[in-house]
Amino acid sequence: MNRVNSAIRPKLTHAPMVVPGPLITYAESWPKASGVQAVDEGNLLQGILKAQTRVYDVCVETPLQYAPRLSAMLNNRVYLKREDQQPVFSFKIRGAYNKMASLPEDKLAKGIVTASAGNHAQGVAYSARKLNVNNVIVMPKGTPNIKVDAVRSFGGNVLLFGDNFDQAAAEARRLMSVEGRTMVHPFDDFEVICGQATVGVEISKQLPRSEKLHAVFCCVGGGGLLAGVAAYLKRVTPEAKMIGVEACDAAAMTRSLELGKIITLANVGLFADGAAVKRPGDETFSLIRSHSDAFVTVTTDEICQAIKAGFNDCRTVMEPAGALGLAGLVRYVKTTGITGQTLVAVTSGANMDFDRLRFVSERADSSESLAAAVIPERPGSFWELYMAIFPRNITEFSYRMVSADAKAAHILIGFQPKTKDDLMDVAAAVRSKEGFQFEPIDDDELSKTHLRHMVGGRVTGVGEERVFRFEFPERPGALKQFLEGLFAHRKDGRAAFNITLFHYRAHGADVGRVFTGFTIPRGGEAAFEAFLGELCSAEKGFNCYEETGNPFYHLFMR
Repeated sequence: MNRVNSAIRPKLTHAPMVVPGPLITYAESWPKASGVQAVDEGNLLQGILKAQTRVYDVCVETPLQYAPRLSAMLNNRVYLKREDQQPVFSFKIRGAYNKMASLPEDKLAKGIVTASAGNHAQGVAYSARKLNVNNVIVMPKGTPNIKVDAVRSFGGNVLLFGDNFDQAAAEARRLMSVEGRTMVHPFDDFEVICGQATVGVEISKQLPRSEKLHAVFCCVGGGGLLAGVAAYLKRVTPEAKMIGVEACDAAAMTRSLELGKIITLANVGLFADGAAVKRPGDETFSLIRSHSDAFVTVTTDEICQAIKAGFNDCRTVMEPAGALGLAGLVRYVKTTGITGQTLVAVTSGANMDFDRLRFVSERADSSESLAAAVIPERPGSFWELYMAIFPRNITEFSYRMVSADAKAAHILIGFQPKTKDDLMDVAAAVRSKEGFQFEPIDDDELSKTHLRHMVGGRVTGVGEERVFRFEFPERPGALKQFLEGLFAHRKDGRAAFNITLFHYRAHGADVGRVFTGFTIPRGGEAAFEAFLGELCSAEKGFNCYEETGNPFYHLFMR
């Protein structure tokens, strides 16, 4: 099978940053840890029991909800522990409140301080208002207003300081030292861990007695949630597996466990920002190493797919970090092939910025594959490419002629193969055509995040161009019908006009939209108008809008 040349995959002039792919690492493979102080297990259990008497002053006992669609899809019994239903839409309030409620009066009188740009900040603010405690919550200056406003709405006294979290944390430590405030750490604190452990207490109580728990999946940033849940559940259901889940590009705990020591990552990805921690906690590392069975890392696309799956089953929109547990559950089932088991994923948060939804929706479609293609710049090659992919559903098609004397056209195309083997069959079918190249780019983050929206540009030397928007009812085969009408003008293999631009994107709506450019040879205007009239007749149901005079088309594409 011929591979594509540098027209699609140019030679790199520098080494790119490599993000590891999804994987599962098991406790049996972790080396003995060095320099880690063991946690007093008896003291921990007492701490968890005390936390149960405190946290429900502010927390609710969240439901353990059966997920019928996920269960059917995965052939296992899947439950979601709905921590997104807490008053601050995250489990973080449990640990924050338990820490603060455990402080003696003299320490509470001096106030508390924390550094956070996420859910922990909201939990601390809510808890401080409940306890009537003076608080300072240090957040980086660049924290989005939606998060700052949320913390303030819960009663937090926000101090914007520094350009990043490290600088904010340093200021919080300074205030602790100078003003005598107590630090409420987001994860590496005994009382915080005990508070988070009450999630595990509820799971053990809520699971139907007929169910035998196989595994619990928890998101991991610093590790407070998994440390507490695993420490408790391993006492009452030792046969159940405790599994941590991290994003591939923020897997500090996974790497620490693999190396047998706590490490600090130089950089972390920020999509699952609620779990983007460079260095795990000392206490959390010790507990997780002692009580967890495996770690799963997942990709951004898998997180987006988990957000969609969670919405389909319980009509809530989880934030990326909040969907980590579910994404790890799905990855674990697909990798191990287990069936008929009872699995629990903690949906740990739903503080989703609304503006992120368009990105999540774009990346959640696991059925879509993206590919780059090079085809000869000649009449009919566009149709040949389409028919090599048909009857698979086309979801996107982006093409822009470069110049009148170009020898090849560069195209970005999205479609829905049945399987990975089917994807390879399509690639082979396209590459078998003379002058055609085809390269799947599903794993190329640059293409999926940026380039797919930037394919195009200005055209030179092609004469007068006219551009049109077309709309038509979106249904199976609708794009094929449109293309058949578009290419019906060809007679004896010759084109009455040339297509210089074509963009189509399926949005999951009931209307399909295409943007197309044409150049018409001298004397062919009447034939072109007749073509448009036939294509956009009431019988065919296509609507046509000419955009040749659109000022933004002239600004960006002419």
